[in-house]
Amino acid sequence: MAHSMTGFARIEQASSFGTLSWELRSVNQRYLEPYLRLPDNLRELEPAVRDGLRNTLSRGKVEVTLRFTPNHQASGIQIDRQRAQALISAAEQVSGLLASPAAIDPLAVLNWPGVMIADATDQEALVAEALSLYQQALKQLGEARAREGAALAALLEERLASILDEVSTLRPLLPEMLAAQKQRILDRCAELQLEPDTQRLEQELVILAQKSDVAEELDRLCTHIDEVRRVLQQKGAIGRRLDFLMQELNREANTLGSKAIDPRSTQAAVNIKVLIEQMREQVQNIE
Repeated sequence: MAHSMTGFARIEQASSFGTLSWELRSVNQRYLEPYLRLPDNLRELEPAVRDGLRNTLSRGKVEVTLRFTPNHQASGIQIDRQRAQALISAAEQVSGLLASPAAIDPLAVLNWPGVMIADATDQEALVAEALSLYQQALKQLGEARAREGAALAALLEERLASILDEVSTLRPLLPEMLAAQKQRILDRCAELQLEPDTQRLEQELVILAQKSDVAEELDRLCTHIDEVRRVLQQKGAIGRRLDFLMQELNREANTLGSKAIDPRSTQAAVNIKVLIEQMREQVQNIE
């Protein structure tokens, strides 16, 4: 059920008013941050657009762009004469500063945002059509984020399985590694021709066994992995919960490395930390 915060959607539709196109891009972000680019004559859509994002997404930086190319042949199209005149006046002032100014292009004036307008009846219908198309774009974006989220969940599952393989390989070796450590101490005493106090030696070996016992860390690694898998099946925003679990997994891997008394346990701790770091990077993209 994981959803990525990365996604893209684009949808376009032609009508009697002209051509509407929505483009939605989302990337990872700690919170939901919308950035809207709407034509001047459709600015009234902004509240509905923001509500749609809040009702659909929980996190991510989302860029929403609406483009509207009016049909100049359609009936009901009018010119905002005040805006057009202001634009022409500004262009004439700039032309006065140039040595060889070009003639003002009427089509360029018509294409300036807000110059071409529709009557009140057409505007209401245009807004309704734009919102309907927006809902389709939102659905498309959600589907894209869901597909990428499924791929991310699969990558996480591969690494979780690899960590469990490391744990399964290391756990049976613990008694052997402790016995090898005990033998190294005895061999060192023999080299130095020391006659250790048997009782004191046994006490030190018990302390060593307690300090180097990583069974608890291995158990907690398995517990955290079970929790990660459970969270991945939940609905809604799970990214922050997964990020916390990555920290807990990393904590256990660090303790495992600090208790290592054998190259094999050291290597296992390193391998596990690498896998956790790979997961942590992927989790940053999950909603």
